[in-house]
Formats: sequence, structure tokens, C-alpha cells
Amino acid sequence: MIFSELYSAYYNTVAAIISRIIEGEHSEKELQRLVSEHAFGESTLSILPALRSGKWQLVHSDMTTSLENKPTMPLTTLQKRWLKAISLDPRIKLFGVNFPELDDVEPLFTSADYYVYDKYSDGDPYEDEEYVRQFRVILNAIRNDSQIRFEMTNRKGNTMYVRCRPLRIEYSEKDDKFRMRTMGWHSVSTVNIAKMRNCVRYTGERPVDGVERAQKYDTVTLRVRDERNSLERAMLHFAHFEKQAEKLDKNTYLLKIKYEHDDQTEMVIRLLSFGPTVEVEGPEDFRNLVIEKLKKQKSCGLR
Repeated sequence: MIFSELYSAYYNTVAAIISRIIEGEHSEKELQRLVSEHAFGESTLSILPALRSGKWQLVHSDMTTSLENKPTMPLTTLQKRWLKAISLDPRIKLFGVNFPELDDVEPLFTSADYYVYDKYSDGDPYEDEEYVRQFRVILNAIRNDSQIRFEMTNRKGNTMYVRCRPLRIEYSEKDDKFRMRTMGWHSVSTVNIAKMRNCVRYTGERPVDGVERAQKYDTVTLRVRDERNSLERAMLHFAHFEKQAEKLDKNTYLLKIKYEHDDQTEMVIRLLSFGPTVEVEGPEDFRNLVIEKLKKQKSCGLR
């Protein structure tokens, strides 16, 4: 792993201890506080004894050190190359993150090195200045628990003027779109950011009433033929979903997956990517959506 909070915890903890010792503070209480803050609850039983006993030859038994300078942990070349590759993703710019110190670093990979299947090609316009501006307005409102107002066109073609309190931003990998979850908007609680216009911070005094709309969940039942590692791929693909699996026979499994109702279209697309090894058992309305999608593909000459 290039970065790992788990495996670097001890290094960061010992570095913090040495830094405090150099500053002249080496009381038992302060050092235990540093261990608790930077490592794990049980780490006080291993880190400080290892330092005192000389097992880790960094400090003396009286918890002083011969080191004169505070320890630093510079990034490795591999870490810099990975960060450079991530910085080239246009979505990074939405968050206002810059890496000027990586200007002369060769990226570990670029977008030309991989291809993402099963994703719509009409993703959000991440390079558009107005989109970036609106995204940051929403992000700032979430961080400061403030309100925004914006315009958008509804399904009937009418302009809607909305005032709400953003709760969080979500990303759909299949759609390649960001959407905003809101509070205080009674008709709908989720909106695609790309559909918003003239989004600004609301500075009025009238507060937003109400609470976040309770999310509706549905469950889809699948019959999985374990061919070409279909079961393993399905379990990995839906790892972050609540699900249940039942073995029917040697190569057949019944898989139930719970998902948010608003993500129904995305679920249809995800399941179609498994081909004939996964069949939708129910509910009937979801099964009909899959059938309709397949008919549309066939009418376009897709197989």
C-alpha cells in the first residue's frame, strides 16, 4: 500500500513523542496523551516501554534524546507520483486542492492507462468554470451549515426557485455525476448539481424548516449462476450494500440486495453488466425495467 494510516500510526506517534521531548516536555502524562492521540488505545502498553527499554534506540531511559532536530517524514518518490496522478483528475479541482510542489513529478499513471466500462459518457462538466463555482458554493455551505438558493428546470420545463440547506454531496460512479442531498425542500431531497443554475449562498434571515426526507429503500432479488466468478464479482461489486446470499445448489445462489429507491436506474445498469449469469427474480417492476432496457439495446443493434 502506498499510504496507510494503520501502518504509519506508530511512526507518527514516535515522531510526535520525540518532537515534544526536544521541546523539553517529557512527562509521563504528556507522552501518554500523545500515544492516545496518534495511535491506538492499547498502544500505551507497547510504545513507551519499547522506547524506555532501548528496544527502539531513539531516546534514553530517562526519556531524553540525543537528537537535535524534530523528525520529518518526507514523501517517497512513489507517493509523489501517485499524488501527481490523482491531481490530474479533473474532479480534484472541484475541491480547490493544488499540488504546486509536484510540478516536476512524473505521474504514476494517466487517464490513457485505463478504461472504465459501464459508465455513461455524459458525465458532469468538471472543467466548466460555472460548474466549479457552484460546486464550491455548495461545499462551503455544507462545511458552515449555511443555506443556498438556486434555480433549476423541472420535468415540465418550468423554472423552479429553490432555497435549501445542503447536507452532503454524493457521487455516482455509473453516471459520473455529483448530486446534492438537501433539507428544507419538500418536493425532492436530491438534485444533480449540473442541473442547478445561479447557485449562491443565501444571506436572508428566514431559516429553513423541516428535516431531511427519509430515504426509501427497495430490495432486488437475483439468481446468480456462479460461472466466470460471477458470485465473487457480484459480492465485490456490491460490497457496500446491505445484502443476503443463499446457496440453492452447487452453482446457483439467491442474492438479495438492498438499495436506495432513487438509485433504481443505476442498479439496472449495474446488474446488466453481469450478463446472462445474473437473472432478476423480483420484484416484478424492477424485472420489467431490466427487460425494457434489454429491448432498447436490441433495437439499437447492441448485444
